[in-house]
Amino acid sequence: QVQLVESGGGSVQAGDSLRLSCAASGGTLTNYDMGWFRQTPGKEREFVAAISRNGRGTDYQDSVKGRFTIARDNAENTVHLQMNRLKSEDTAVYYCAARTGFGVFRAIMTYDFWGQGTQVTVSS
Repeated sequence: QVQLVESGGGSVQAGDSLRLSCAASGGTLTNYDMGWFRQTPGKEREFVAAISRNGRGTDYQDSVKGRFTIARDNAENTVHLQMNRLKSEDTAVYYCAARTGFGVFRAIMTYDFWGQGTQVTVSS
C-alpha cells in the first residue's frame, strides 16, 4: 500500500511561488494517477490538478490554469505541484492523492490513497 507525504507548504505573499511535493513509499507512483486537492475550513475538499500514470494527461481546475503545473519526477518517485502567482484564495490545506482506477480526474471518490496535507497560506 502506497504512503504519501506532502511537503513544501508555507506562508507567502500574493504573487509569490511555492512548489509542493508528494513523496511516495511502499509503491511506485507510475502505477497511479495522481491528484492534488485542497480544502479550507467549512468547505468540501476540491480538485486542483491531476496527472495520468503515464504523465501524458493532465487536468486543472479553471482557477489555477496557467498558474499551477503538476509534474512527475519518476526518478524520485515524487509528484510536484508548482504554484506561481499565488492569490489569497489559494490559501488551503493541500493534499495529494493516488488512485489505481480510472475515470474523470476530478472525481475525488476515485482516489484510494491520501497524504496528510500541507498548509499553504497566501497573504494579500
